[in-house]
Amino acid sequence: MKLDCAGAPHLTYCTNIHPGESWAEVFSALAAFVPAVKARVCPEAPFAVGLRLSARAATELLAPGELDRLRGFLAERALYVPTINGFPHGAFHGVAVKQTVYLPDWRDRARLAYTCDLADILAALVPEAGTGSISTVPGGFRPAIRGPADVERIASHLREHAAHLHRIGERTGKTISLALEPEPCCYLETARDAVAFFESHLFTRESIARFAALAGSSLSVAEQALRRHLGVCYDACHGAVLHEDPAAALGELHRAGIRVGKLQLTTGLEVDFAALGTDQAARRGLLRALRPFAEGVYLHQVVARTPEGLYRALDLPEALAEAERDPSSLTVWRIHFHVPVFREAMGPFRNTQPFLRDLLAIVKQQHISDTLEVETYTWDVLPPEHRTESVSDAIARELDWVRGRLSR
Repeated sequence: MKLDCAGAPHLTYCTNIHPGESWAEVFSALAAFVPAVKARVCPEAPFAVGLRLSARAATELLAPGELDRLRGFLAERALYVPTINGFPHGAFHGVAVKQTVYLPDWRDRARLAYTCDLADILAALVPEAGTGSISTVPGGFRPAIRGPADVERIASHLREHAAHLHRIGERTGKTISLALEPEPCCYLETARDAVAFFESHLFTRESIARFAALAGSSLSVAEQALRRHLGVCYDACHGAVLHEDPAAALGELHRAGIRVGKLQLTTGLEVDFAALGTDQAARRGLLRALRPFAEGVYLHQVVARTPEGLYRALDLPEALAEAERDPSSLTVWRIHFHVPVFREAMGPFRNTQPFLRDLLAIVKQQHISDTLEVETYTWDVLPPEHRTESVSDAIARELDWVRGRLSR
C-alpha cells in the first residue's frame, strides 16, 4: 500500500515469515495469508507484497504459465509486488539455517544466476515504467571473505548483475535495483562499511569502465546505471544491534550517492544487565530467561557496547555460555533476533523500538526509499508466550503500528 508521507513509499511485509521453499508452497502461503492481512489493514486499496523466493521457487516460477498465474492471482486480489527478498538462496524454515543463509554468497556465480532470475521475475510483475528492488546478502559472511581476490570477485559479480538490470531497463523501461543488506558479522556490517565498499570497488573509475564494457555504454551512462541499479537495504534491527545512529547512517549513504533500495522496519532484542547493578543472582536470572531465545534455526548475533568498543558474539548460545562464566562483566546486549515491532516489552526484555521510531521520524520528513518492509521472519521460533495471536493478526498489528508512527 502507498503511504501518506514523504515520497509516498510502498509499505509491505516480507513473506519470508511463511514457510515455503517450492513455488507451490510459496503460492499456497500467499493465498492463505496475504488476503487476510490485506483485509485487516488495506481493504479498499491495492496492497503491496514483499515476496520471498528461494532459488528453487524462482526456477519453478519461471516455468511456462506460472508467472501468468501469479499475475492473475495478484490482479484478482488487488495485490502488487514492489520488492523481492533474495537473501536466503535455500531452505529458510524448519532446518538449521545459521551461517548457511549467506551461501552461496556473492563470490559464487550461483548467487549471480539466482539473483538474475529474481530480477527477471520482478520485471515481469512491476507495472510499466515502474521500479522494484531485490534485497540480498551483504557480500558474504565476514569470516569467509579471505582477502582482496574474494572482494574483487564479489564486485565483479555485482557489476555483471547490474549489467543484467541495465538491459532489463533498456528492454522494458522498468528500473530494478539490487540492495545489499548490511548485517552483523558480515562483510558489510554497517552503513560505513557499505560506503567504503561502494566507493572503493564499485564506483571507482576502473569499475565504471568495466561496467561500461559489460553494458555497451558510455562512461557517463555507466556510472549513472551503477548508481541506479546497485544500492543498500537498510535493516533497522541490524542498525540498532550495531549501535548505529539512524540519521548518521542514512546521511553517510546519501552523501556517497548510494541508493537505499529498501528499508526493513524491524526490531531486535535488548537486554539491560547494567540496570541490575552488581546483583549477580539477578544477572544470572536474566541469562536464564534469555535461554529460550537461543534457538537452533537462525543466527542471533550479539553486540554490546563496552569501554573498549563493541563486543561481538557470533550467536546467542555462544554469548550465553561466555556470560554464565562471568556475569559481572555484562552490560547492555543487543541481539539480532527479529521480534514484533509493536511489542516494546517482552517479559524482562525490551525491543529496539526507539531506534525504529527515530528511523521512522526521518522517513516521515524525507524520502529515503521507495519501499518500507516489515520483516519479522522469526515468528515460528519465538518463545510460545510471545506468539499468542495468529501470524496474520501479528503482521497486521506491525503494519498498523508503522502507519500509526508515520501519521502522527
